[in-house]
Amino acid sequence: MKFSLSWLKAHLETDASLTEITEKLTDIGLELEGLENPADALRPFRVAKVIEAGPHPNADKLQLLKVDDGSDEPWQVVCGAPNAKKDMVGVFGPPGTYIPGSDFTLKPAKIRDVESFGMMCSARELELGDDHDGIIELDATAADAVGQSYADYANLDDPVIDIAITPNRQDCMGVRGVARDLAAAGLGKLIPLDGTAPERSGAGPDVRTEDPDGCPAFYGCTVSGLTNGASPDWMQARLKSAGQKPINALVDITNYVMLDHGRPLHVYDVSKLNGGLVARKAVDGEKLVALNDKEYVLDQTMTVIADASGAHDIGGIMGGAETGSEESTTEVLIECAYFTPENIARTGQKLMLTSDARQRFERGVDPAFLDDGIDIATRLVLDLCGGSASEVTRAGTPPTSQRSIAYDPAKCLLLGGVDVTEDRQKEILEALGFSVDGTWQVTVPTWRRDVHGWQDLVEEVIRIEGLDAIPSTPLPRQAGVAKPTASPEQLAERKARRAAAASGLNETVTWSFISEKEAAPFGGGTWSLANPISEDLKVMRPSLLPGLIAAAQRNADRGASSIRLFEVGRRYLESTEHPTIGLILAGAGQPRSWQNGAATKFDAYDAKAHVLEILLAAGAPVGKLMDFGEAGDHYHPGQSATLRLGPKKILAAYGALHPNVTKALGLKGGAVAAEIFLDAIPVKKKSGHMRDAFAPPALQAVSRDFAFIVDADLAANDLVRAVKGADKKLITDARVFDLFEGESLGEGKKSLAVDVTLQPTEATLTEEDLKALTDKVVASASKLGAELRG
Repeated sequence: MKFSLSWLKAHLETDASLTEITEKLTDIGLELEGLENPADALRPFRVAKVIEAGPHPNADKLQLLKVDDGSDEPWQVVCGAPNAKKDMVGVFGPPGTYIPGSDFTLKPAKIRDVESFGMMCSARELELGDDHDGIIELDATAADAVGQSYADYANLDDPVIDIAITPNRQDCMGVRGVARDLAAAGLGKLIPLDGTAPERSGAGPDVRTEDPDGCPAFYGCTVSGLTNGASPDWMQARLKSAGQKPINALVDITNYVMLDHGRPLHVYDVSKLNGGLVARKAVDGEKLVALNDKEYVLDQTMTVIADASGAHDIGGIMGGAETGSEESTTEVLIECAYFTPENIARTGQKLMLTSDARQRFERGVDPAFLDDGIDIATRLVLDLCGGSASEVTRAGTPPTSQRSIAYDPAKCLLLGGVDVTEDRQKEILEALGFSVDGTWQVTVPTWRRDVHGWQDLVEEVIRIEGLDAIPSTPLPRQAGVAKPTASPEQLAERKARRAAAASGLNETVTWSFISEKEAAPFGGGTWSLANPISEDLKVMRPSLLPGLIAAAQRNADRGASSIRLFEVGRRYLESTEHPTIGLILAGAGQPRSWQNGAATKFDAYDAKAHVLEILLAAGAPVGKLMDFGEAGDHYHPGQSATLRLGPKKILAAYGALHPNVTKALGLKGGAVAAEIFLDAIPVKKKSGHMRDAFAPPALQAVSRDFAFIVDADLAANDLVRAVKGADKKLITDARVFDLFEGESLGEGKKSLAVDVTLQPTEATLTEEDLKALTDKVVASASKLGAELRG
């Protein structure tokens, strides 16, 4: 939220400097997001007087001016403004000055063969308004200020403060709420509101509410005989500081009261209404053109303000274009209503319509400020537009009941760690609008919808006292070290992350939301957002690979030749989320060198090696895993597999990505990838934190090689599993180290050589033991149709 320093000081009597104010705002939870002074851009411009004005020798519509800006010599300026004349006082930009409204810097130039230095400026060129029909013409008394900076002359030195308002601080959606917080923090005194009631006569308008759930209270009054026009300079300046564009006095007044007090209002041109106004539920399919000139189709869950002709206002969000005020308006109906926050939020989300009013109503405006709000608005209309006001019609009852909380001041130290005296706590709470009786029963003000329990009161006290007042206290030595609280699943995930990083992969973090196009190759997304930030972030990812593919291409675009990425995140399938590790390898696996020759690309076995390493670190029984072909349609046929524990439990999938997938997602050159499903890994729960004792075998291992002739379509892993199963006690490892295919083996046959490691435990193996074990290995392999070669 933005506001000027002078606006803040209209509510806060303070001698604090701008720096002290901005620092205190952040200290009390209203974080400073920006600070700018519009006068800084206008400081180079000077008040100047035209001392000569004559026709341009080569152009009928241009004039040749002599301008005195206090310099030693007057400037010669070519000017096309129709109101430029001798003795007028305006605003001059000398050469070298940046013109913010036109986005260029002034330089000496020749215009129709006549030299021109600098510029007499219009309001639009200085971003002071939309007027561009002529140059700024100051009052004749400004002649005494010739040579002075225009920013100083016009009192434009008014810094604009921009703060972040968290959703729970609805009371600070108006400048007065911010001033109240600063006053409570000791930075000044809150200036009382002008309680003067406007003069009223005559019956109030016909307003009522037929939707007590959506609009519990609807107040209204009329002002007739008014003259609408431009709002005064001081109001326009404040609205501009908040980023609002002044429109006319009536509209500006409603915007001003909203920003000043957090109280949205609306005015209707009475001449455009057909009878009284009623707050009611919309009719299904009812249409309304709002002030943004867009048509909205409403349903029966939404609250509207309507007359006999139909709906004219999306209650609490945006008014209708048909009944808005114009310069010709002479009678208005001022609406001041209370709308239920939950109903406003639902309506805004359905219509995908945001507004300043919605921001305030869905957070919850002060339900006890209706009378004050309509009086303030009426007084401003009478002061600025004239006319006479009617009495106020009050339909419905606002929910003004106040919560009462039993509070123990000792809880401040217990919960917040700050020892604040009881008197100081009472002073803080009362300065914030709470009332405290002698038994410490605290009544919550109507504008603090977010305060529900004593913990919230402790937060208020500490927030104002200062979070930096919380002491940094070390734990006592006798307290010991906190016990680890990570679950076995969390520990396994951490170990897997470390293993992935240690193996040379770089960790990435990508969006959990992807586009429908990115999700399509992976089966589409189960969950989609109804109101996404953008269409590219609409679907909750069914796989980590789309984000990794995009990250790989971004790295390739920046010249990376060997891309090795991984991510630890969640996939979203059906009704649950699944912890997963994804990895992608793209580009050159090995760079070109005198040893390798040309650079080599990654293949599916590179991905498998990383997968096995990560699974081992995560505690998976790698030795028991089985390879099953084809990991999914997004992988290349014949170049992918899954690693399973049993035929159904899939721990990982890996392989070369399908060319159609990489092409669809914009990755050039292909890649291999893998996903490890952490929630499928059986995690062992250890009772202690010590490692198992290192117990190396006492006897030396023995290695034996076997070569088997097998069918060409037999998976090598099946043969290895069969060999290892021949004697699970003695055989500790088996691996394929050679593949031979040739006509000598016969059609449809191949030779696989297996290196088998034997580890005796009780005695050295004899020749008889080795012969018996060899027979077991051959017999086990023969069950797969394997024959011992040679």
